[in-house]
Amino acid sequence: MPGMPAPAAGERQTLINFLAFQQDAFLAVAYGLTDEQARSAPAASSLSIGGLVKHVTNCQKGWTERAAHAPSIPVPDARPMEELMAEYEEQYVMREDETLPGLLEALKAQNAATLQVFADADFDTPVPVPHDVPWFPQDIDHWSVRWVLLHLVEELSRHAGHADIIRETVDGATMYELLAAAEEWPETDWIKRWRPASV
Repeated sequence: MPGMPAPAAGERQTLINFLAFQQDAFLAVAYGLTDEQARSAPAASSLSIGGLVKHVTNCQKGWTERAAHAPSIPVPDARPMEELMAEYEEQYVMREDETLPGLLEALKAQNAATLQVFADADFDTPVPVPHDVPWFPQDIDHWSVRWVLLHLVEELSRHAGHADIIRETVDGATMYELLAAAEEWPETDWIKRWRPASV
């Protein structure tokens, strides 16, 4: 997990590097947490690190499927709306039967699948806008694959900020301390590796 996105010569690799950097933020912010800590919601929000990891995994899956099927739409989910909404709400919560390592493995798998789709896709392919979702624009019929990739960068960066605040509330850890520990960066006077409080 680098401290900044790697530079690249072209648009595609630059955008993919920024997306990968935001994906890695969730691996870093979860570094060293127990399942109990990952499940906790210590801030004003009801969000937890585990819940955010689940959400960004599912968020990527949905948007990546749209990009992969473009210019068609993915096969609609025929389940009742009540069931779909219950599943959507549940993705923000780390259940008692879920483990942080398990959630992170699912995230890593989705991260790789997401990056592969955008590595191969035509950025100018139109992606249909579903008009049955009230927060989606009603005055346009298509996004582009490029727009979807940028939206994922936006979505993940927004939730990475949420995760930063939650993690700092859990145990005081901040991103660069966590990266320093995860990547074993050399310590300096101004950056130290994160260590569990009991050490």
